[in-house]
Amino acid sequence: MSGIRTHRRLVPAAVAALALSAGLAACSSSGSSTTSSGTGAATSSAATASSGVSAAAAGMDFGSGCSAVPTSGSGSFTGMAQDPVATAASNNPALSTLVSAVKAAGLVDTLNNAQNITVFAPANAAFEKIPSSTLNSVLANKAELTKILTYHVVSGRLSPSELAGTHKTLEGSDLTVSGSGESFTVTGGSSSNTANVVCGDVQTANATVYIIDTVLMPAS
Repeated sequence: MSGIRTHRRLVPAAVAALALSAGLAACSSSGSSTTSSGTGAATSSAATASSGVSAAAAGMDFGSGCSAVPTSGSGSFTGMAQDPVATAASNNPALSTLVSAVKAAGLVDTLNNAQNITVFAPANAAFEKIPSSTLNSVLANKAELTKILTYHVVSGRLSPSELAGTHKTLEGSDLTVSGSGESFTVTGGSSSNTANVVCGDVQTANATVYIIDTVLMPAS
């Protein structure tokens, strides 16, 4: 593979680029987020609506990790809602390592052109858990990197009320989300590969984003 609130809020064997593109093109279901929030949410909805983004797509992000998101500009919640997901992430300093990985995999245009997807986006701290030698090796292996990043993307814009359950990823295998309200965990290829959602229901022009604290690994 840019704020307003203090409550709220892709590195191992290969997936062919053609299969990835076909999978992303098939993303056609839609959804909108409807969790409750405070006056910050109303301000965000009004701001995104005035900029041409529908108020219904504004989202009501939640989670302690949302404090790392800029409060203004293109990397803020309002700014991110105006751009497609890869561009939106590139404007957010909390997702800079993920953006580097997306660029290395050549997935920027693919993700930006996808319609209605949900992205479980590892924050910088998630990548910091990976030994640097391992991370550098994965970043240099486009096929492996593509497999991992596409494992963090599912079809449809999932609201928090739709999040719990098992979801097929674009990589081809499943992720399982547990929890409710504003507390969710995402489990990857094994029960020990579990991430916490630290900032959820973040809206971009074509995706709903849940920022997580661990990089998820598909089963080998």
